[in-house]
Amino acid sequence: MSLTVKAYAKINLWLDITDRREDGYHTLNTVMRRIDLYDGITVTAAASDTAVIRCDDPAVPCDGCNIAYKAWKLFRKMYGRPFGADIDITKHIPLEAGLGGSSTDGAAVLAALNELAGRPFTNERLTAAGAELGADVPFCMTGGTAVCKGIGEEIHPIYCADFAAVIVKPDFSCLTAKAYRAYDNAPLPVKAGFGDYIRTVGKNAGAAAQGLYNVFEKLYNDPRIEEIKQELVSAGALNSCMTGSGSAVFGIFPTLSDAQSALGKISCKTKFAVNAL
Repeated sequence: MSLTVKAYAKINLWLDITDRREDGYHTLNTVMRRIDLYDGITVTAAASDTAVIRCDDPAVPCDGCNIAYKAWKLFRKMYGRPFGADIDITKHIPLEAGLGGSSTDGAAVLAALNELAGRPFTNERLTAAGAELGADVPFCMTGGTAVCKGIGEEIHPIYCADFAAVIVKPDFSCLTAKAYRAYDNAPLPVKAGFGDYIRTVGKNAGAAAQGLYNVFEKLYNDPRIEEIKQELVSAGALNSCMTGSGSAVFGIFPTLSDAQSALGKISCKTKFAVNAL
């Protein structure tokens, strides 16, 4: 028996660091939105009590380092009895982009395993367990638009206006650990206006675009990110911002047709026009 699911990417409309805990983890204020860009995940129940991972992207490790394996291991621990699985991943979400590609794969595997096992766990129980895999996993399991706090485990769904986006993944990656070290050495003040943005993001695409913020842009201070943002605005985006810890940048457009028309004006090779879900 097998199950094929879509593991959707996300973008951060707002992302700020609020503190550093004693255990080294950083707490966040963020608004995340699911987008129509996804990896394909096929999970097949197997007789052996182990997991076999396969992926069409050779850059993705298919051993115990893969979050899909970690998700199987977590589910197997929760389930408490043998449950083998073959897991096939078809990658469409760019790596090291800040789009949640790893987290959403882990979330999809957890959900698929639960389905194949006859739903032994509620969605709430599975979502809470997903936090053990990564800060973005709980949101990737719920989707929609949500305010996420803490280290990502505090999820509060909100309404957000419909919009489309162009996602641009440059040919370089951003070093998240380096940015967090920069924050630890010289913490930035918490950005004002988070509550105001939450209250206005549902009005229309323009309101959703107007307040975009990502603290990592300031921590990286990379002129290449700014160049991509300006290119998106010049192509007609209402506003632009980096997502997650980068290096992908997105621009918000009123409609998918507007986003598709803008693609030809963007110089980066890896780019997508998507709807927000």
